[in-house]
Amino acid sequence: MSLTNQRIDGKRLWDTLMGFAEIGATPKGGVRRLTLTDVDKRGRDRFKAECEALGLTVRVDAIGNMFARRAGRDPSRKPVLFGSHLDSQPSGGKFDGALGVLAGLEVMRSLNDLGIVTEAPLELINWTDEEGSRFGHSLMGSGVWAGVFGLDKANALTDTDGVTVGDALDAIGYRGSEPATPFPADAYFELHIEQGPLLEREGKQIGIVTGAQAQVWYDAVIIGQDSHAGTTPPSTRKDALVAAARIIDLVDRMMRARGDDGRGTVGQLHVLPNSRNVVPGEVRFSVEFRHPTDAEVDVLDAEFPPAAQAIADAAGVKLELTRLFRIPMQPFDPSCIDLVRQGAAKSGLSTRDIVSGAGHDAVYVARHVPTAMIFTPCKDGLSHNEAESIEPSEAEAGCQVLFEAVLARANRVI
Repeated sequence: MSLTNQRIDGKRLWDTLMGFAEIGATPKGGVRRLTLTDVDKRGRDRFKAECEALGLTVRVDAIGNMFARRAGRDPSRKPVLFGSHLDSQPSGGKFDGALGVLAGLEVMRSLNDLGIVTEAPLELINWTDEEGSRFGHSLMGSGVWAGVFGLDKANALTDTDGVTVGDALDAIGYRGSEPATPFPADAYFELHIEQGPLLEREGKQIGIVTGAQAQVWYDAVIIGQDSHAGTTPPSTRKDALVAAARIIDLVDRMMRARGDDGRGTVGQLHVLPNSRNVVPGEVRFSVEFRHPTDAEVDVLDAEFPPAAQAIADAAGVKLELTRLFRIPMQPFDPSCIDLVRQGAAKSGLSTRDIVSGAGHDAVYVARHVPTAMIFTPCKDGLSHNEAESIEPSEAEAGCQVLFEAVLARANRVI
């Protein structure tokens, strides 16, 4: 596969991936490693121990982001960063996020094995709560670090049991002393599974990620009136679930109107009082739209709220729609993208350019640091699912490209 004589250890990488997959393992073969839980702590503790065993210096910032530093020959140079996240969805897979962190660990191990001292320092990162599945705010650690939202706001977020982020950080001992703010860095690289079908469908080994889609997210609450299912006639019903269903259909229709580039999803739905013989009086649900262009997301953001309001008005219910955030399309750095391309070519790997459909920590990091991403295929494009799967050779290929890009950037002449 490779045209380079500096090789990472693919078997060691796979063994590490399988070892970490035991932390929070589920019966169906996935992982449940929710952020800032005791299971997350176990993963963090092992990651820290593995890094320190390699001679890396580990520090933790105020939102729990972990940074493992390998010294360079020139301490005055800005570090080259790389990494991803170890937290998972409630029923997640073994590779989403973990591949990027543990491939980064393998890069550090291989550099030690090869006796390579880079010119610039290197820092491997485990970002806190990329998934957003516990506290409802994805990209939390990188978002605080990048200044997208404040530390106080993040610390005050609560899970369904009322536990705050701040309390959870303290409970697992990962509220660090370092400020959660950007520091000077030369570049950031993130390896990730594609989480989509394009690479597998086209038989390509590496995705050269040129940027990430624009997104807009909402929280919706529909308030109708609880009433008896057997005695309330249609003329007097204020059925919150029927109104929600019509708005969910609207989301789907708006997505499909944009062809294969459109994305529109309702992933959470809470029905109250959730009794089979009561007309639902309240429904809470999430809405998100994504598209490769800012212009289309602007149109969706302009057209969806009034269209949803019209549906609520016709149903005689109240709609409360809150826009959580709007993320513009984020292009990645051409020079970093080129290093990924060169690394794939040096390793004899087939490639295609691709725009990320998912949000990643790289999207926020790119606001401050030149950034690029590397994608590997995943079986059937499936992710956020316990059946998520990649081949050992795919993990090795992605890690080798990460190695080449990081090494080239850290040793570049400036």
